[in-house]
Amino acid sequence: MSPFELSAAALGVLAVWLTVRQNPWCWPIGLIMVLMYSWIFFEVKLYSDMLLQLIYAALQLYGWWQWTRGSLQHDGRQVSRLGARPLSLGLLAGTAGSLALGYGMATWTDAAAPWWDAALTAFSLVAQFWMAHKRLECWLLWIVLDLLFVLLFLSKGLYLTAALYGLFTLLAVQGWRTWRRELEPTTA
Repeated sequence: MSPFELSAAALGVLAVWLTVRQNPWCWPIGLIMVLMYSWIFFEVKLYSDMLLQLIYAALQLYGWWQWTRGSLQHDGRQVSRLGARPLSLGLLAGTAGSLALGYGMATWTDAAAPWWDAALTAFSLVAQFWMAHKRLECWLLWIVLDLLFVLLFLSKGLYLTAALYGLFTLLAVQGWRTWRRELEPTTA
């Protein structure tokens, strides 16, 4: 565990905590964190995760815009649920991305865990897109992904990052509860 990893982890906790609270500052803080983690993952040859962090950088900007100006009235998004079609399309995109990226990483790189890393990367992009649109289901996907990330990071000796993702799992449970409570009065 390096001071750099510790700083990235601290920013990650702050960013997810702010996300649960629907504070738009989660996005610029998250931007700094993902840029730091792209370097950390490069160093341990988790190339799919490194690429994921770089894509997250762009998605941080997209999410910030969506949360502050992304509705028809340009006053930000409200929590909502995914319909069956967008849910299915998101899961299909995650599966296709997992297979394509996994094949590429297994074939053309010395990636440490090409298929596992690729699947987590592809489905994380789906979860992040859903989060940018304030879809409640993003939290359920994050819970599953964060638990699997814990196992991956433990296998690579990234103990602080594994602990961070364990904390992310707890924050995702809190996010699910908080956003669901906000949604219930409008659907009742």
